[in-house]
Amino acid sequence: MAEFMIRFLIDNILISCIIGMLLIIKRLLKNHLTSRVQYHLWFLLLGLLAVPLIPFQRIGFPQLFAWISRLRNGSASGTGNAAEGFVDLNLSGTATPMNDLTLSVSRLAPSIMGPILFGAWLTGILAMILLAVRSQQRLNTLKKSALPLQNREVRRLYNDCLAELHIRADIPIYSTAFLKSPVIIGLFRPGIYMPIHLISDYRAKDMRYMLLHELQHYKHKDALANSVMNLAGILYWFNPAVWHALKEMRCDKEVACDTSVLKMLEPDCYEDYGCTLINFAEKISLSPFPFAVGLSGSKKQIERRIANIAMYEKPTLYKRFRGAIVFLLTAALLSGLAPFLSTYAAEESRFQWETSSGNIAYTDLSSYFGEYEGAFVLYDLKNDAWKISNMEQATLRVAPNSTYKIYDALFGLEESIITPASSSIQWNHEIYPFEAWNADQTLQSAMSNSVNWYFQAIDRQLGASSLHSYLQKIEYGNEMISGDLSSYWLESSLKISPIEQVELLTKFYKNQFDFDPENINAVKDSIRLSSSETGTFYGKTGTGRINGQDVNGWFIGFIETAGGTYFFATNIQNDVNATGSNAAEITLTILSDRNIWK
Repeated sequence: MAEFMIRFLIDNILISCIIGMLLIIKRLLKNHLTSRVQYHLWFLLLGLLAVPLIPFQRIGFPQLFAWISRLRNGSASGTGNAAEGFVDLNLSGTATPMNDLTLSVSRLAPSIMGPILFGAWLTGILAMILLAVRSQQRLNTLKKSALPLQNREVRRLYNDCLAELHIRADIPIYSTAFLKSPVIIGLFRPGIYMPIHLISDYRAKDMRYMLLHELQHYKHKDALANSVMNLAGILYWFNPAVWHALKEMRCDKEVACDTSVLKMLEPDCYEDYGCTLINFAEKISLSPFPFAVGLSGSKKQIERRIANIAMYEKPTLYKRFRGAIVFLLTAALLSGLAPFLSTYAAEESRFQWETSSGNIAYTDLSSYFGEYEGAFVLYDLKNDAWKISNMEQATLRVAPNSTYKIYDALFGLEESIITPASSSIQWNHEIYPFEAWNADQTLQSAMSNSVNWYFQAIDRQLGASSLHSYLQKIEYGNEMISGDLSSYWLESSLKISPIEQVELLTKFYKNQFDFDPENINAVKDSIRLSSSETGTFYGKTGTGRINGQDVNGWFIGFIETAGGTYFFATNIQNDVNATGSNAAEITLTILSDRNIWK
């Protein structure tokens, strides 16, 4: 909730800038765009306003996303309490002991500001909805009090206008004493409502212009556009830039409607149409009904419309062509900005998995997870078959913690920072909370004891640029590195989902990365947990500890047996006790019950 509001507020800053850009484009190119194109440009903005509120698939821009991630995560580089646990895998044959060792990272306590902002936003939305409901009730009262138009001359003129616009739909027309200006009301069953005072002051020419104006609103589906604008106003009630844009859009809608009427008239009638607006300027006013579309507007808007009428010339084919080009270029520009606005893409918190191909079976294994929110993913290489428990959690990206060391080691080997024959890195004599860490390390010992400083030393020599290149090459999760290189994989910016873990392990096993096969085998040897007649078991745990509490447990790996090769990933989440060792116990139970590994 707090994360959503932070990103939503950042989005609104960008939205305000986009509105400013649109206003500049419209002002600079005013003489090159038709009134209808100027109005339609605002629909691009309405589309962008929806982006922060809907899921949006990843489309790059990693630097901005990393910056937002840093804002959200705060400091995660500090260390606190240490956690130690031995993973007793109960594996037969030659087994390598694996300690589930981790350090606690610090994260700022959740702020109450997020819920407060979210509550204020929802309260504003509720208030706006109540106002809309009240307006709708007044509108219903007006509709009930209105009577079918009785004036024969006006009705005859109205039928002529319908025929002139080639409208065959049955659009009833009513008279009412509760309006100052004509409006067309209704999204699905529209009707035109004429003020009695305009009918009593009947002048055929003026009445024709007003009827044509209302019917142009119907023809261009302006009632639907009005509803979308009202919805945007409700959701963005707090953003003055959005309100200004909606005000400009409503004015442009009336100008575009005026232009559509003028296209039907002879040039010597333009002045008469403008005079109709002038003559009725004091009688017409802003409609009190947000879902109604009509001739009304503020005096400033009326003045703008009259000025447009005075300067109106029927657009040439060349001007319409230029307008179309400007619209398409603006649409392309705003489409490129859309990923910046997505609160989902900002974090890239969910893996967009293509499930249309492959043999995928969904199974309920919740009984194995007990108090944990967890996911289990299994891939049978021989049969190309997937089994997934808890799809929602299986696609959720979370910090990899020590499971990432598989690939970090591989990067170090590829860059010859360490080699399969010489992987030792000297201890710098800094005292760590685990005795196993306070000694020189090889790849085997560092992986078995999950020695952070060993892999941090590799990262320092690799550098951020090389690391990011490797992450992109193997497509590791969200590929995001931010903050301190010593902690980006420890409950920080780098995130990956259980399904991606299994996909990566499969590519690692097949060496689809096109790395040196000797390096692949060296990493495989470092995560081998058991080797016997039954087969060979490879795995790596990972534990995310925040402010002294274990909240994110991983166990990933693969099994080679006579019957086939299986890749797995288990992730558990909880406020406490979500450790890699507990994830490993759950995994072994599932594998045993499914007769994959005993």
